[in-house]
Amino acid sequence: MYFFVPPLLKRIVLTLSACACLSSPALWAQSAPTAQPPVRVALIESLSGPFANTGEAVFRNLTWAAERVNARGGIKLSGGNRALVFERYDSKGQNEEALSALRSAMDDGITLVTQGNSSSTAAALIDAINKHNEREPGKRLLFMNYSAVDPVLTNDKCSYWHFRFDAHADMRMAALMDVLKDDKALKSVYLIGQDYSFGQAVGREARKQLGIQRPDIQIVGDELHPIGRVKDFLPYVAKIKASGAQAVMTGNWGNDLTLLVKAAREVGFEGKFYTFYGNALGVPAALGDAGVGKVIAVADWFPNATSAQSEVFYQSFRQRFPKPQDDYVHMRMQLMVEALVQSIEKAGSVESAAVAAQLEKATVLVAGHQGVMRSADHQFQQPLLVAVMDKQGAPGVKFDVEGSGYGFRVIKTIAAARAEQAHSCKMVRP
Repeated sequence: MYFFVPPLLKRIVLTLSACACLSSPALWAQSAPTAQPPVRVALIESLSGPFANTGEAVFRNLTWAAERVNARGGIKLSGGNRALVFERYDSKGQNEEALSALRSAMDDGITLVTQGNSSSTAAALIDAINKHNEREPGKRLLFMNYSAVDPVLTNDKCSYWHFRFDAHADMRMAALMDVLKDDKALKSVYLIGQDYSFGQAVGREARKQLGIQRPDIQIVGDELHPIGRVKDFLPYVAKIKASGAQAVMTGNWGNDLTLLVKAAREVGFEGKFYTFYGNALGVPAALGDAGVGKVIAVADWFPNATSAQSEVFYQSFRQRFPKPQDDYVHMRMQLMVEALVQSIEKAGSVESAAVAAQLEKATVLVAGHQGVMRSADHQFQQPLLVAVMDKQGAPGVKFDVEGSGYGFRVIKTIAAARAEQAHSCKMVRP
C-alpha cells in the first residue's frame, strides 16, 4: 500500500494522470503514515518547453521513490512518522524561471530543493541558495542535484549546501575513454555538444582525454550548437559525414540528442556514437538497427545490469509505469531519495544544516548498488557502467528501452574507487 499527501498542498506530486488512484482521498486516508505534516521537497525542473519530457521523467522517478518510502511508513521522526512528497515547480528550461520557482518554493515554506537537468540552472540555484543562507540563517535551504554534471559545481564552485548524486562530466568521460581507448580501428572523431557550461566542459575533457589516451585519433570536427533551439540537425550531421569521422562524441541530452541521431540516420552516417545519454528518451528507437553495436552510453546503472536485485528493481518500476514512453528509471535518483530520508532520520530534524551534516557522510544501498557521499566536495561516489546498444534478446539484453526492441548490454563496469577523481573544492562550512 502506498502513502499519499493530502490535497491541501498547492502542487501535489503524487497525482499523476497515469494512475487515477493516486488522487483518491479515500486511499490517502487509509494509508497516511500519521497526522504529521509531510516533508516537502521542491522539484525545480523543465516541465514545459523543449525539455519537458526530461522533467516529467525525473518526476516519475521521484514519485516512485517517495511512494516506496511512504509504503514502509514514511520518514521516522520522534514526533511521528511523516510522508515524503515532491512538489512541482516549472523552470520552463530558463534560469530566471528557475530562480522564480525557487522563490515560490521558499514562499511555500519549503527548504529542501532538487534539480538536475541543466548545469547552468544548477549554478544559478547554488549561487542564489548560498546568498539566501547567508542572509537568512534561520531559514537555510539545502540543494540536491541528480543530473547537473559540470565538474566545476563540486570543484571551484562547491557549496556546503549543494550535494551532487550524479557522476560529473569528467568522471563520465573517463569511463567512456576506458572503452574508446581499446577501439584500435577508430582513427577520427567529431565532437559536438550543447553551447553552455556542461557542453563546453564535455568538449574540453574529450580533447584532453583523447590527447592523453589516444593521441593517434584525429579530431576532425569540434562544434557547439544552441541548447534546445535547433529543430533540424541535418546541416550539422552533413558536416559530420563530410568530415569522414568514424565516431561522434557528445554530451547532448533530451531532444538535442534525439534529433541529432535522427538526422544521422537520415543521412546514412555509419559511425559510432560515444554518448553520455544515448540509452533513453527516444534515441534507440530513432536509430533502430543502425545503432546496434554503434551507440555507447555511460551511466550509474542500466536495466540489463547483471544481478537479480537489479532485475527486480527494474521490473518493479515497469509495473508502476507500464507505458513504454515512461520507461526512464535512474538508480541515482533512488539513491538520492534514500540518502535524504536516512539523513533526516539520523538528524532527527528537517532543518537544512542538521540534514546536511548527515547527508555529507551518507552511505546508501539500493538493489545491490551502493554509493557514498564524499564530504570533502559533496560529490557522490558510485560505480559507473558503460554499455552498447543491441537488439532485445541478444546475450545480455533481456530488457529493451521504451518498447523500442533495443536495449543496452553492459560491456564495462568501473568500480567506485576507480571512477573517483581528485577535486579542487575548498569547502566553507557554516
